[in-house]
Amino acid sequence: MASIFTRIIKGEIPSYKIAENENFFAFLDIFPLAEGHVLIVPKQETDKFFDVEDDLLREWLLFAKPIARAIEKAFPCDRCGISVIGLEVPHAHMHLVPINSSGDLNFTKPKLKLSEQELQDVQRKILQNL
Repeated sequence: MASIFTRIIKGEIPSYKIAENENFFAFLDIFPLAEGHVLIVPKQETDKFFDVEDDLLREWLLFAKPIARAIEKAFPCDRCGISVIGLEVPHAHMHLVPINSSGDLNFTKPKLKLSEQELQDVQRKILQNL
C-alpha cells in the first residue's frame, strides 16, 4: 500500500505544494512545529533516509537549499533547521523548520493547528521568496 506521502505526490490527497521536480516533492506540514514547516520527500518511496541512493541524497539537499532560504526570508528566525526522524510515516522525509533554538525542533511539543487560510498564507509567503 502506498504511503500517505506517495498519495500526496500523486494528488490523491490535497497538499500545500511548495516545490517539485522529477525526484522530490515539497509541501507544508499541516500539523507544523512552526509556521513555515515544510516536508520534502523523494518521489521514490523508500522507508529509511539512509537507504536512499547516494546521488539522490546529494540532490535532496540541493533541492532543499532554496526552500530553506525562502523559509528564512519569509519567517522571523535565526535559521532554517533540518530534521530527519522518519518514525511517523514509512517514507523517507526531511523536515525544514524555521528555528531560533534547538528546542524549536522538539517534535514532542504540541503542534500548531492552522486554518486553511493560515496554511495558504504560509504557502504564499514561502513561494514569494523562492
